[in-house]
Amino acid sequence: MKKAYLFPGQGSQFPGMGKDLYDQHETAKQLFEQANEILGFRITDIMFNGSDEELKQTKVTQPAIFLHSVILASTLGDSFQPDMVAGHSLGEFSALVANKALNFEDGLRLVKARAFAMQKACEIRPSTMAAILNLDDSMVENICAEISAAGQVVVAANYNCPGQLVISGSIEGIHEACEKMKAAGAKRALVLPVGGAFHSPLMEPARAELAQAIESTTVAVPVCPVYQNVTARPTIDPAEIKKNLVDQLTGPVRWTQTVQHMIADGATHFIEVGPGKVLQGLVKKVNKDLEAVSA
Repeated sequence: MKKAYLFPGQGSQFPGMGKDLYDQHETAKQLFEQANEILGFRITDIMFNGSDEELKQTKVTQPAIFLHSVILASTLGDSFQPDMVAGHSLGEFSALVANKALNFEDGLRLVKARAFAMQKACEIRPSTMAAILNLDDSMVENICAEISAAGQVVVAANYNCPGQLVISGSIEGIHEACEKMKAAGAKRALVLPVGGAFHSPLMEPARAELAQAIESTTVAVPVCPVYQNVTARPTIDPAEIKKNLVDQLTGPVRWTQTVQHMIADGATHFIEVGPGKVLQGLVKKVNKDLEAVSA
């Protein structure tokens, strides 16, 4: 039996997140207070008492989810014995702190730098993302390539599970892609309420900025393999971990492939650490698809 611990990304936040950890665990309280100092504002006030709108600010959302995840992992004590870890987008940073590749302070500083860099990139050119349901990945990729060849930016960004792929790009390109996806048979093509085209070439300014911060940060050999978004493959090599973290900003999140590889490598128990249970739902869909293929 192998345990795979999963760490969620942006979108899993909710008002009141983390307050129970703060109130019930002295170690958690100390880490939250340390985070307030590192960030330069009391993120705990927003996490515990803020509104949905306040939590949606990128500079708040990303560190809030990171903190909830890594502090929750720290309270699990000896029961936290991962054989492998993975995180969805932002969650990859949480996974790397949990498996000891990054220390808490360095992880939070990188998440802070990532959030601000992505926010600046979003302001350079209006952009967005859309969820495409029940259309073959290859069809989605072909439509994206066709629109990109005509001058817009549209790419496959998040391979969440079979039948659910998120695309990312310019506003005009995404709207055009949604129409073409529906015409090609997609059950839904829904523009998402996000601030920018994450995991696309439009994040290049953020990638270049974050690369410097990552390069100057110490990454240790982790206690277990991390399955990273851009490759969906396990690694314990610090240099490879750094490269993949940088590439992640403009590259796709290969979550479907990540879960498939974890299962192939013996994962039998998937435990989500952080706000929400979205990733466990995606794992079930990947498992169901694998069972159907092998039937």
